Amino acid sequence: MKRITVQILFCCSFIFSTAAFSAIEETELLSSFVSNMVNKHQFDKKELQELFKSVDIKKNIIKTMTRPAEGSMSWYQYRKIFLTDKRIKAGVKFWQENETALTAVEQKTGVPAEIITAIIGVETYYGIHTGGHRVIDALSTLAFGYPKRSRFFSNELEHFLLLCREQKMNPLEPTGSYAGAMGIPQFMPSSYRAYAADFENDGKQDIWANPADAIASVANYFVIHHWRKGAGVAFLVKAEDKGYEQALTKGLKPDRTWAEVQALGVTAEQGIEGDEPIKLLAYQQQNGTDLWVGLHNFYVITRYNHSKLYGMAVYQLSQAIYKQRQQVKIE
Repeated sequence: MKRITVQILFCCSFIFSTAAFSAIEETELLSSFVSNMVNKHQFDKKELQELFKSVDIKKNIIKTMTRPAEGSMSWYQYRKIFLTDKRIKAGVKFWQENETALTAVEQKTGVPAEIITAIIGVETYYGIHTGGHRVIDALSTLAFGYPKRSRFFSNELEHFLLLCREQKMNPLEPTGSYAGAMGIPQFMPSSYRAYAADFENDGKQDIWANPADAIASVANYFVIHHWRKGAGVAFLVKAEDKGYEQALTKGLKPDRTWAEVQALGVTAEQGIEGDEPIKLLAYQQQNGTDLWVGLHNFYVITRYNHSKLYGMAVYQLSQAIYKQRQQVKIE
C-alpha cells in the first residue's frame, strides 16, 4: 500500500530545542507511536521522524498539569471566576456581534444562544484567550512525558495528526491550551474530528478564527450528546432537614426521580414532573449550601467538562447574559 504523506510544510524559521528533541527521541513511547501511525494510518515514517525533531517538550506544561485542579475549589470560589459583570457584559457583546449565526444555529439545533455563548465565555472569554502553545508541543509533552495520562494524550495526538492531514494543515502551526484544546470552543482533536461544524458551507471548519464555525460546533456537540430542545436545565431547591444527603451520590447523570427526592424533604418553586429523572447537587457557599437539581440538559452541559462546578457556571452565566441582553434590548 502506498504511504500517505503527512503533508508537512517545514519552515527554517522554527527554533528547535536540541535537549527537548533528545528527550523525546529516546523514549520507546515515541517509537511505538510513530510505528502505529505508519501501520494504522499509512503515514510516512521519515516525515513523522522529521516532524518530531521540531517538537518541543514543555516542562512547564507538566508542572501546570500537576497543580490542583479547579474542581478542588468550593463553588463560591469557582463562581467568582466566571460570574463577573465584565464577563457577562462581554457575553452580551459577543451575542450582539454574532447574532446572525447564533439565531440561525439555535433555530436549527434547538440549543439556546445563551448556552452556546456561555460555553465560549467560560472556555476562552469569547475567543480572546485561546492558548499560545503549539498543539503538537502540548500533546507530545503529555503523551510522552506525563505517564499518568499518556494513553489519553497519545490518542489525542493521533487524532491531531489525522485532522491536520484531513484539513491540509501544517501540524506545527495550530495553537491551543497547555492540554492541547483548540480554538474558540477549546475542542480537543478528537472532538474537532467528531463535532466541528462548517457554518458557511465553505469547506472549512475554522474554530480558531471564525466565530460562526465555533458557534455551530458547540451546538453540534450538544446535539450529538442529546440536548433536549425547550427542556429545563437546573432548578434551585430547598430541603427541610438533612434527609436529602442520602441522595448526594457520585457522578453527574440523573439517578433519581423528582418524586424520590421530594420524599426526602426537598421542595422546589418550579413545577417538576414526579417521574422526571434528576441529579441532586450541593454547592458550597461561604455560609451554608445551595441545593440544585440538575436535569438531563444539565448533564449534557457537563459532557463538555465533567464537573458540576463547570456545569453550574455555564448555566448561571447563560442566564445572566440572557437577562442583561433583554434589558439592553428594552433600553
